[in-house]
Amino acid sequence: MGKRDDLIAQYADDLRNKCGMEPDMDLLEKVTLGCGPAIYNADASTVAATQESELETVKNNFLIKKLGLADGPQLMDAINSVMDTYGRSERNKYRAVVYYMLTKHFGKESIYG
Repeated sequence: MGKRDDLIAQYADDLRNKCGMEPDMDLLEKVTLGCGPAIYNADASTVAATQESELETVKNNFLIKKLGLADGPQLMDAINSVMDTYGRSERNKYRAVVYYMLTKHFGKESIYG
């Protein structure tokens, strides 16, 4: 297994044990690939839930640009819901896991079809 496979296994473990959901491995792999080289960078691979600017970046670059959603308060509500599910006290919130949960939340799996 390569480094990416190890990371995907880590993300699946987080989804099962920290978020209480069984991951769709095919979708998780596609979301992880969509994150590009960011998954290999310690800083870029995680989402800082306490930084408003970081949450805005997730909203603008992922929800609006990638998933094609219209801006509105429901986007930040969804991000906050995902952060609550992941656990606010959890230090490392992996970007791929957050993006996976947001993709599922909005039913946008077809983007990765």
